[in-house]
Amino acid sequence: MLVTIPPLVIKAREADISDIIVIGKADGCRPFSDMLADDGKCFPTDISINPQEDVVIMPYSSGTTGLPKGVMLSHYNVVSNLIQHQNAFSTTTDDTYLAVLPFYHIYGMVMSLCGTLQDGGLVVIPTGFDPEGYLKAIVKHKVTQITLTPPLLLFLTRHPAVDRIDLSCLRKIICGAAPLAEAVSQEFMGKKNKIIRQSYGMTETSPVVTLDYETITAGSVGPLLANTEAKFIDPATGKSLGRNETGELCVRGPQIMKGYLNNEKATKTTIDEDGWLHTGDIGRMGDNDCIVITDRLKELIKYKDLQVAPAELEDLLHKHPAIEDVAVIGMPDERAGELPMAYVVLKPDMSLSEHDIIKYVEQNVADFKNLRGGVKFVKEIKKSPSGKILRRLLKDQLSGSQH
Repeated sequence: MLVTIPPLVIKAREADISDIIVIGKADGCRPFSDMLADDGKCFPTDISINPQEDVVIMPYSSGTTGLPKGVMLSHYNVVSNLIQHQNAFSTTTDDTYLAVLPFYHIYGMVMSLCGTLQDGGLVVIPTGFDPEGYLKAIVKHKVTQITLTPPLLLFLTRHPAVDRIDLSCLRKIICGAAPLAEAVSQEFMGKKNKIIRQSYGMTETSPVVTLDYETITAGSVGPLLANTEAKFIDPATGKSLGRNETGELCVRGPQIMKGYLNNEKATKTTIDEDGWLHTGDIGRMGDNDCIVITDRLKELIKYKDLQVAPAELEDLLHKHPAIEDVAVIGMPDERAGELPMAYVVLKPDMSLSEHDIIKYVEQNVADFKNLRGGVKFVKEIKKSPSGKILRRLLKDQLSGSQH
């Protein structure tokens, strides 16, 4: 049995499935409305499930650090995480949620859809995203809760159309799925007088690990959810680190995946013998038990064996009044290894030279973090649907231009 929408019926038929249910109408398919009227009688009843072992969904990891891999999440993984999330950030039957994030992504699938429905809230699902339509939907449906990615928050912070919209109905705003520049978060909260709660997770963790659900800590993704453990380790030695020492984040809890489909090697590389999942994210544990994520382990720029975090430079550049968006990558260099380089999108009607940007960075960071790779002005920064900067694409473009 497969449930889909009319535009995807042709693709669905390629799967050779006899029972296709469509939300809407399509020739040869059962309408979803018939299932609702049937009161569940059309579903099979002789199903035996082992919640601990049986896979309920298998989303694919983003592939930003390798080939896409099928992430096997059990019923136990997902239900545990929904309860963990509910304990930290529950919704009510009075809440209305605008679900603009794609449901094929773990963030949209579990948190956006199930996270609201489990508490009896209303989920409004637009057919796609356009700026004006998104803003009008918030007002029309009196939306109380939204879940954002950094690009969406950037839009709500700086797009001129937002100033014409009454956002007073919004009570709960969560931002996750990709690193959020602290400068953008502070700018939004200052302009809109709304609190942004940050969250951290992965496809492999069903997906939520942390949520800033009590006191808001600037630059932090909040404390761990219930029944979740974390430690930071030295990536080179594996040694556990103390508070405020920067290293790779490892997590353990009921939401950790079973493993990768047909990929035992990748599973063992990711989950060690003690059950710790090595996230590949760099950060630290603060004094108040709130976690700070600074960058991806594989995205750190190595300049003469010194580590430069792209997210740190991006946060600094976001503070410049003429810069709309930015991405920082490492440019290969024979002598230094890599040179920090910035792709910059300027705000409309703003003018800024490469020299201006390089000088601005020099005045605010240590010498080894300077933009020795230069600045390239672009019209937009390419990002994944979940809001992650596609650094690999930028590096491929850079490599092609150098050849």
